[in-house]
Amino acid sequence: MKKNNIEIKNVTEIYGDYCFDKTTLRQRVPKSVFKEFLEVQKGRKELTLTIAEVVANAMKDWAMEKGATHFTHWFHPLNGLTAEKHDSFVSPIGDGQIIMEFSGKELIKGEPDASSFPTGGLRSTFEARGYTAWDTTSPAFLKDDNTGITLYIPTAFVAYTGEALDKKVPLLRSMNAVENQALRILKILGNDRSKHVTTCLGAEQEYFLVEKKLFNNRLDLVHTGRTLFGAKSAKAQELRNHYFGTIEERVAAFMRDLDFELWRLGIPSKTKHNEVAPNQFELAPVYSTTNVATDQNQLLMDTINKVASRHDLVALLHEKPFADVNGSGKHNNWSLTTDDGINLFEPGKNPKENAQFLIFIAAVIKAVDKYAPLLRLATASASNDQRLGGHEAPPAIISIFLGDELESVFKSTDETMETKNKLEIGVDALPKLPMDITDRNRTSPFAFTGNKFEFRMPGSSQSTSTPNVMLNTIMADILKEFADELEGVEDKNKGIQKLISRVYNAHKRVIFSGNGYGEEWVKNSEKKGLPNLASTADVLKYYVTPETIELFKTHNVLSEGELISRYNIYSENYYTEIVTEAGVMIKMAIQEIYPAANRYALELADMIKRSSKILGEDSILTQKDLLADILKNNTDLYNFSKTLEKKLEDLDRLEDISLKVDFSKNEILPLMNNLRVPADNLESSIEKKAWPFPTYEDLLFKL
Repeated sequence: MKKNNIEIKNVTEIYGDYCFDKTTLRQRVPKSVFKEFLEVQKGRKELTLTIAEVVANAMKDWAMEKGATHFTHWFHPLNGLTAEKHDSFVSPIGDGQIIMEFSGKELIKGEPDASSFPTGGLRSTFEARGYTAWDTTSPAFLKDDNTGITLYIPTAFVAYTGEALDKKVPLLRSMNAVENQALRILKILGNDRSKHVTTCLGAEQEYFLVEKKLFNNRLDLVHTGRTLFGAKSAKAQELRNHYFGTIEERVAAFMRDLDFELWRLGIPSKTKHNEVAPNQFELAPVYSTTNVATDQNQLLMDTINKVASRHDLVALLHEKPFADVNGSGKHNNWSLTTDDGINLFEPGKNPKENAQFLIFIAAVIKAVDKYAPLLRLATASASNDQRLGGHEAPPAIISIFLGDELESVFKSTDETMETKNKLEIGVDALPKLPMDITDRNRTSPFAFTGNKFEFRMPGSSQSTSTPNVMLNTIMADILKEFADELEGVEDKNKGIQKLISRVYNAHKRVIFSGNGYGEEWVKNSEKKGLPNLASTADVLKYYVTPETIELFKTHNVLSEGELISRYNIYSENYYTEIVTEAGVMIKMAIQEIYPAANRYALELADMIKRSSKILGEDSILTQKDLLADILKNNTDLYNFSKTLEKKLEDLDRLEDISLKVDFSKNEILPLMNNLRVPADNLESSIEKKAWPFPTYEDLLFKL
């Protein structure tokens, strides 16, 4: 049986069918090659061309057996998307003959033109050379679409001079940095068995679905991914009856196809359900190594879009597609594990006596407090600014939720530090507490959830790379501080006790278990000195502070030039997104809403004129008030549009990138908010059939 070109079989039969994983490699290469390749993956050996040739040939044969004709190096440039250039396996051998070839050199390195990718000043436009380098730790996969079947090879992307031009290189560097420092701590704790520490990620993906034909009739959705106008629906999410509700048949069919596509690619899609807002949904895979999970999440977003289109739907991955209902996030579940199966955030049977657990949690507490602006920076974008701070999205104030039980552990440990001289160094796998040692706090940006931390701030359209680069790097820095201190201490137990006590006392201000939306928390956090960086414009500067440059330089994650480039790129992204939205608003206001309102006003005026002759002036007062209201709002709409148009011209004349960012925040965004008011008023006043594009009722309740 086939459905949308997928042969429906038992899941175990199709799972990973399009993924060239270790199992597939083991089956297709000699044992000696497989063993050596595993050493390459672990960083213990350099990849030789001999090994690459064998693996490349096995990959090519496997891909061609599945029907592939082309291959591509797949990478994550700094535009937030993915990139690919397809080459065929075809190689002419003369006399009109060909062979199908794929060499080790082609597997290891590609050379795409780098001139049109954002570099933020790292390269001049005429300096076009860039290289893609195979990420041996992330499995290759196949994609089957209208271009045919293609072999995709996950790669890193660097400039000719070696600078990182992508999101993968700093992620891999940060994983290496936190591993190095975590191993130092484990050695201090007496653990010589664990040889590797890996950061793991589980990314929950939220998204909306809308009818394709409705999507195509809204210029704002087509060009920006969100609705720039829209009166509140008469019914939205107030009753929460969509949340975890029965999945509609059409959506269920979409989800079924999506699951099979993901499983075929080796992506462990696990959970799917209705989210709170109408037509909002969530998908969550099983954990994986962070760089693999990041690759899989990019592929997952692409697959959501592809499968939605088959069902005449469009997936909206924007952080705030609709006003006054939930936005969409990408909850970043982050943990540290060893190669011998130890989760370093696992409490064990008695966390109060587990120094390993407490010291790593203490490091998180200090890292989040000390580097809170960097965590906010990791999630900063114009679109995510629209989401944060309401409708179950966390606020921009960074805090940690530990839960009552774990918080009491730190408090009691602190209280007994002076009298208690025993804190067992827990390096063994202790019996586990129940997973739910904490409640949940949906308003917390950074919550401990049993054996991991859930970073709830990242946006739904965002790559998971940047948040995890930040988490790994700041964690590495604090673990380095701890290791530097403890390696010189003779009495390790006593030294660890003092360290945990001091860190908790110095940084407990960042721990908060209450309502993150409350005004009281805003005031209290200000008293505590916690930063409230509500806008991306307020936080971009942290890319280039001396402290940030020193942090990333110390751990070899990003150089000063690479940080400056990211400041330039993300600053340009910020104001460009706002400028684009403003231009779309003006066009919709002047070319669609204004004429529609005028036409309706004329019809209403004609009706008033005829009615007054028949019924008298007193009978049409209500209609006159309505007409006056429509005309006033339409006049405001026109005037705000023209004012916004002039402000965009003023912005265009600015040359300094920081001035453009500030001007966009302080001048453009307020005018966009002003322009929306009369437009939404008009939608609420005008007959529905006279309105020029689909409304919230149409978009949120029609599937």
